[in-house]
Amino acid sequence: MYQYNEFDSTFVHQRVNQFRGQVARRLSGELSEDQFKPLRLMNGLYLQLHAYMLRVAIPYGVFSSHQMRKLAEVARTYDKGYGHFTTRQNIQYNWPKLEQVPDLLLDLAEVDMHAIQTSGNCIRNTTTDPYAGVAADEIEDPRVYCEMIRQWSTLHPEFAFLPRKFKIAVTGAREDRAATRYHDIGLILHKNDEGETGFEVLVGGGQGRTPLIAKTIRKFLPKQYLLSYLEAVLRVYNLEGRRDNKYKARIKILVHETGIEALAEKVEREWSAIKDSYVDLPAPQVERIRSFFAPPEYHSVPDEDERLYQVQRFENHEFRRWSDVNLVAHRQPGYAIVNLSLKPVDGIPGDISASQMDAVADLADQYGFGEIRSTLEQNLVLPDVLKKDLFALWQKLTTLGLATPNINLITDIIACPGLDYCALANARSIPVAAEITRMFADPQYQQHIGELGLKISGCINACGHHHVGHIGILGVDRRGEEYYQITLGGVPGNEAAIGKVIGPAFSYSEIAGAVETIVKIFLAIRHENERFIETLKRVGEQPFKLGLYGDDKNVAA
Repeated sequence: MYQYNEFDSTFVHQRVNQFRGQVARRLSGELSEDQFKPLRLMNGLYLQLHAYMLRVAIPYGVFSSHQMRKLAEVARTYDKGYGHFTTRQNIQYNWPKLEQVPDLLLDLAEVDMHAIQTSGNCIRNTTTDPYAGVAADEIEDPRVYCEMIRQWSTLHPEFAFLPRKFKIAVTGAREDRAATRYHDIGLILHKNDEGETGFEVLVGGGQGRTPLIAKTIRKFLPKQYLLSYLEAVLRVYNLEGRRDNKYKARIKILVHETGIEALAEKVEREWSAIKDSYVDLPAPQVERIRSFFAPPEYHSVPDEDERLYQVQRFENHEFRRWSDVNLVAHRQPGYAIVNLSLKPVDGIPGDISASQMDAVADLADQYGFGEIRSTLEQNLVLPDVLKKDLFALWQKLTTLGLATPNINLITDIIACPGLDYCALANARSIPVAAEITRMFADPQYQQHIGELGLKISGCINACGHHHVGHIGILGVDRRGEEYYQITLGGVPGNEAAIGKVIGPAFSYSEIAGAVETIVKIFLAIRHENERFIETLKRVGEQPFKLGLYGDDKNVAA
């Protein structure tokens, strides 16, 4: 992973000192809350329903055991003993006291962490495949380019005050696990007919009030032009993106209103004017960054290790169930990618206690190379674990409550904080997620159901990514009461699709039962080994509408 140099460290410490002065002025009354708001947002500090919330950056979701221990210390010292991992691969603290935030940020700076550009109308944390660098289906490691984008975008003077927040995702694998098609810019590494590796560039994706799938603006961009091309896209957006209406200020609206062909012409024209004189990263700098992501020194694994792993799977059905669901194929023989579920029964999706953080840090050192990943699904990953160690690791994760075998199953729910925390929310998300999790808690039942993505948002801003859930749930306000709208058919990956509203909303007391009805209908009509999304594509929405609403003629077709 990338290591800060002296410039990085000095810069982050200076930023902490600047913010300390701004907080002091707010506490003394010299700054009003309105005057303080843009300053705190530039440092990742939000004001929620009950307290401030601090969002800490984890660039492209990669961090070390050393940093995890510091996150645990922060949770104990400045919060209520836990942190919350987000869909942007960051971590949030929900209860810091304003007067303590500068000290919190200083503690983070000691381990090369910060909260810069985790909020505000700027380029946010670039995200990527949580299995980057180790996935068996990878063409090239995208983390190298994520780091290039991080360095280029941090405090970029031209893009510090964009019309709206701006999000970039990069993937280098055949399977898109970074949801690139739902980002302002999505970058997909692939090879052209000559065998050269470059980027397909997509622009204009996003969720929220107006969910749209990004469109390809350039089919192949040579890698050496990455930053100059991003510069061209951002310049066009910064000049032409709407600033009169925040709901229409995203680049997706510009793409929609201008048309992708017309926008592509403007970007190409801007790029042609700057690419020859633009200082793209010289090859030595690219190689310097690439060196930070060189593979670790993997062990040579004897055949008996694989046999031992298979025997352990045969002898322990619970271990077999966990390994079937939570492990992913590694590109290095004898190793596995391990997903740590942060979705236990009666837990809050994405939450992790300080003691669990410390334990995960220890496990990363003991069974890996001290590296941890955070995922878009609000889980964690240990990227390099020997197969011979998996059984021992699973036993320890079970003790810690981090071995729930539900990755990509119905209880691996993405849920925003909802009305329990967020001032923008219309309805609660966390209790709904908890009730559904209890309903489908039996691991054997979950595996029988198979892959099913369920996502919950407490308002139209879609922080719970409900638009891309196979089953999506959106909290809405109906005359002061919480209701929940269901969408079906969302897909975040290669076959990106936006879920469609199936009918009228359900009350808080009805929504979990409605999900149960959908699942029962699916199980009754699916073909053998068919996934939920495949059944839905085959039969359409009508069987589910009939099951939920009967023959009500008022239900939209």
